[in-house]
Amino acid sequence: MEERVRNQVVRRLNYIGGHVAGIRKMTAADRYCVDILKQSYAVRKALEKVEAIILESHLKTCVVEGMTTGNGQQIIDELLDLYGQANR
Repeated sequence: MEERVRNQVVRRLNYIGGHVAGIRKMTAADRYCVDILKQSYAVRKALEKVEAIILESHLKTCVVEGMTTGNGQQIIDELLDLYGQANR
């Protein structure tokens, strides 16, 4: 992973960690369920964005390298397995 991407991912994960801590506090304080659900939804969307950033980086770097070095099928199989598409 490129350093720029890694830094971006770490920043976003720190933000997500803070959000999760906030949800924990809200839950302990017995806050309104819908307010907690809104925050958990925000965390889920933030994680999806992190995954998208990592996947894009992987496709642009590791996958390209794997294809040029003859490891293309392994790279494809890993991604298919990850996303539950293997053997369908």
